[in-house]
Formats: sequence, structure tokens, C-alpha cells
Amino acid sequence: MVSISRWREAGLATLPVMFGYIPLGAAFGILAIEIGMPWWAALLMSLVIYAGAGQFLAVALLANQAGLIEVAVATLMLNSRHTFYGLSLLKRFQGAGWRKPYMIFSLTDETYSLLTSQGQGNQQKHGWAFRVCLLNHLWWVLGGLVGVLIGTNMDFDSSGIEFALTALFIVLTLEQAKRLRQGLPFLIALVTGLGAILLLPAQHMLLGAIGAASLILLAHYRWNHKTSDLSGT
Repeated sequence: MVSISRWREAGLATLPVMFGYIPLGAAFGILAIEIGMPWWAALLMSLVIYAGAGQFLAVALLANQAGLIEVAVATLMLNSRHTFYGLSLLKRFQGAGWRKPYMIFSLTDETYSLLTSQGQGNQQKHGWAFRVCLLNHLWWVLGGLVGVLIGTNMDFDSSGIEFALTALFIVLTLEQAKRLRQGLPFLIALVTGLGAILLLPAQHMLLGAIGAASLILLAHYRWNHKTSDLSGT
């Protein structure tokens, strides 16, 4: 039986995510109720979709009478970044056994940041990673429940609450920068992000920034390997 201390360890690691997910999940729950979605459907989305920004996008599209195909394509484009997350964790998830399918399903931006920002010892503990994934999922569903209760029982001005996601990303980025001590990935992210804001329409900014950053990092990776091969010969 897993000791309470192990859950406490994982719980402490997920505290930054909890402080972001609960208000953000509540914002989603309130928004879902405001557009007329049944309370159980909002909770079911948080439980089985668990996509954060993707859920906000889906609700906005449904509110504007978009079709399911449009919602599916837009969500796929928005969440395409998870492909790169998953590829970088293939070796780390090896040997996870029955935990692996759920760990793949629950791999959000914030969970990825936590799993890759801890010490090497924790990174190799599949049990610890599974508990982190599960607790982060719990915080998101709990936030959705709070939002549904608020949206159903009282009038609530939710203006600005969506900034919780931005604040959470800033905190996790700073933690990653402190641990990695490598400026290049963050410089590339900054340049591609600003470039997307200046050059692309709002609906294409995220995908454009992710695509540009991925191509630059891939080119940098191939250049380093080519240089290493030449120096080795």
C-alpha cells in the first residue's frame, strides 16, 4: 500500500498547478453554465477531455453554433504541441506498466513541466509521476466542480479569471529556466512567440509559434549532431 508520505510528496510538487487549475477550472465551469451547458456535461468534459485551453475553445465554438467537425479540427490543432511532449517522454514512461495509458492521457502542459523539472531521482519513479498526473487531474476536475456550483447558484463576474492560465505558465517557465540554466530554448520561445503575435492573426498565433519553435529546435539539434560527427571524424 502506498504510504501517505508519498502522496504528500506528490501533493507538494503539484501545489503550483493546484493554485492555477482550481481558479481556471472554475472559470471553465462558470463559462460552460453561462452558455447553457448542463452541469454534468461540463464536469464530464473536465473528466474525460482534460484539455484546459482546448475545453475553453470547444465551449466558445459550441456557443457560436460550430459543428462537431469544426470543434474537433480546431482542438486537434490547438493541442498538436502534445505530440512533442509525448515524444520527449517515451523513454521515461517505459516500464510504467498499467499506469502508462493514464499517464499519456493526463499529460498536460503543467504536468509535463513538473515531470521534467524535478530531480533525476524523481523522474525515474513511475509511481511518483502517476500520482502527480492523478493529482493534477483532480485539481482540474475540482476547479470545474467549483465553477459549476458558482455558475448554477449565483451571479458571478468572471472577467479576467482566465489570466490564471497565463500566470501559471509564467511560474512554471521560471522554474524550468532555473533548473535547466540554458537560455537558448527560452530565447527561441520568446522570439517565436513575439513573431507570431506581430505577424499572424489571433486564431493562428499559437500554432504558428509552436511550429516555428519546433523547426528551429530541430534544425539546432541536427546542426549539433552534424558538427559532432564532423569533429569525431
